[in-house]
Amino acid sequence: MANPLLSLVGAGPGDPELITVKAMRTIGQANVILYDALANKALLEYAAPGAIIRFTGKRYGCHALSQQEINRLIVSDARAYGHVVRLKGGDPFIFGRAAEEMAAARNAGIAVQVVQGISSALAVPAGQMIPLTCRGLAESFWVTTGTTRSGGISADIQLAARSSATVVILMAMSRLEDIMDIFAACGKNNTPAAIIQEGTTEREKMVTGTVRNIALKARYEGLSNPAVIIIGEVVRLHPSMLPATIQHVTGNMEHNTPHEEEQTRL
Repeated sequence: MANPLLSLVGAGPGDPELITVKAMRTIGQANVILYDALANKALLEYAAPGAIIRFTGKRYGCHALSQQEINRLIVSDARAYGHVVRLKGGDPFIFGRAAEEMAAARNAGIAVQVVQGISSALAVPAGQMIPLTCRGLAESFWVTTGTTRSGGISADIQLAARSSATVVILMAMSRLEDIMDIFAACGKNNTPAAIIQEGTTEREKMVTGTVRNIALKARYEGLSNPAVIIIGEVVRLHPSMLPATIQHVTGNMEHNTPHEEEQTRL
């Protein structure tokens, strides 16, 4: 078939309304849609009548097809039917294996385009009113995977745990306790932490705590993948923690000298 094309489309964090207009239009133009487990099925309603729709899985504990099989399917469907949309949760370029799929398509002589999506790393904390940066609390943030291809803990976790930045960790629930041990070893036992499961959807669940107790709380509440982990002082800004945060700040002011208190107000 003429003009084979692969479109890598970001499906957003889960809420079907958090998708771009361009993504909706691209889905509607596709002859084939290959969608992942993290893409909301409601987005398939934008598909054109007669479009071929295939589930391809791909999340921790859910592999309908291997990555190599998906790559082969992209190539064969593009050659047979033309325009293939690869619908991926969040943004295709944030832990989405987009580079591997682009390479497979280009090596087969198939054109590629990208339609960016809203990453769960940004949208899920925001949905719970947790800013990743905040003047006086966090000047930067990390986004890292919890585990590597081999199943080990990413070496970047060690670096992130030593920083003062907000740390957002994806795909990490299977190694949650080990990761919290790394932060604890860096003196972060009392640093606030939050875990949000299936964020921005009607099934969303959340727990807050500290590095010391968040794994226990998550296990008690039955939290599992897909989930976003946030570690840092900005978690104190979640509405459920604000009274304690205000009390903490007030208590510090009561111990200031009059001169120090005036500086605090300024």
